[in-house]
Amino acid sequence: MALRVGVVGLYRGAGPAAVFAHHRECELYAVADHNLDKAQAMAATLGAAHAVESLEQLLELDLDAIYIATPLPLHAEQSIACLDAGKHCFCEVPAVYSLEEARALVAAVRRSSASYAFAENMAYFPWVQTYRQIVEGGELGEIIYAECEYVHPYEQGMVRQADSVGGKKGELTWRAGMPPIVYCTHDLGPLLQMLHDRCVTAVGMHTGNRRRPDIGCIDMEVGLFKTAGDVTIKVLCSFSVAKEPPHHWACIYGTRGHLESSRSGSVVTASPHQLYRERYDKLSGPMRFDVDANHPGAPPEAFAGGHGSSEYYMVDEFVRSIIDDTDPPIDVYEALDMTLPGLCAHRSAQQDSAPVEVPDTGPRSRIARPSRCPTPGSGSRAGRPSGGVDGDHALLPKHPSHRAGGLRPERDEPARSTSDATQSPDGALCPCRPYRLPSSALPSCRPEQCR
Repeated sequence: MALRVGVVGLYRGAGPAAVFAHHRECELYAVADHNLDKAQAMAATLGAAHAVESLEQLLELDLDAIYIATPLPLHAEQSIACLDAGKHCFCEVPAVYSLEEARALVAAVRRSSASYAFAENMAYFPWVQTYRQIVEGGELGEIIYAECEYVHPYEQGMVRQADSVGGKKGELTWRAGMPPIVYCTHDLGPLLQMLHDRCVTAVGMHTGNRRRPDIGCIDMEVGLFKTAGDVTIKVLCSFSVAKEPPHHWACIYGTRGHLESSRSGSVVTASPHQLYRERYDKLSGPMRFDVDANHPGAPPEAFAGGHGSSEYYMVDEFVRSIIDDTDPPIDVYEALDMTLPGLCAHRSAQQDSAPVEVPDTGPRSRIARPSRCPTPGSGSRAGRPSGGVDGDHALLPKHPSHRAGGLRPERDEPARSTSDATQSPDGALCPCRPYRLPSSALPSCRPEQCR
């Protein structure tokens, strides 16, 4: 059975559209963009049957799932429209632009027969996954503090560069008015996954507008967060800054070690990295290591979407969750755990940096579940939340997952033989599907970890 997919928003959506087009269990059936010429050209290139101008037109087609890659102010509204139409929704980051939209999105997920997934590609970067293995493996001890940055000068994206269907040359785009810390999910999200934690309090500060008065954007914005597990996290975001090259940077402190990336390496690799572990007493300093942009053993089609091979595995996990009728890789509750702290930090910055409580979206199995790479003999960390927090600030409780019944059969797929499976590092056969994360990216390859 093929998953019939549509993609809306072809500026950001071009890469994921190419991944869907090359995925053997998908059919890229339609693409949509307000620039119809662009949509038609991409449909011709990728073999999509339909090219349309709007999400509304996509919703009229016989689709199973829609990838939303439109501007941030449209994410919640369009996600809700997909869910209400019974289409599985895979939405770009951030998930929402306000707390009110968060409540509406959770309500839509609860009433829909379709599923919602969050397209956070940073969670699939090889270096981020390596950090997760190190943190979850207990190499740094108990994590007590972390910092991360997303600094990406992008003033050209704040001003329309040419006349188009969307507006006149020189007009400001939605990016000019976006508070930078609202776009914190790329770095905060994967960090929260490593910690199996969520933010409970946010404090924000920003520099105001000094660099580009003609645009009026906030130059740089910082969020300081306290988690339910008593970890302090600082996040810096900036999209109007005199700095090259762009960077993602992370620094994690534990009771027994320290892990840090580079501000000067590739955005995708963040190399070189430094790891200090106190137990190696013969080392006079940290160990340096590099991480490739691509997953070991990734097939050629894994590079169709850009950002190394990360978006290939991001798309595949979404596809597998629909076909196998399992929970989304990043569901709406985890998506809001990644998104809402940024909104609350900006609210704090507007209120003279007064602390703002981060709303709880309800019980979350992902925080309470066992780590993919647990430390031998250790349980979950004391103080780490195992369920939702009740109170006036809570949104809506998590509901039992439910899916639309069945996909339309497009073609008969041959049963996979064991030759389709990947090999684990120790040579044992891994039963994971060939589109799953390569076993070499995991500390060991066990069915219960890879499924």
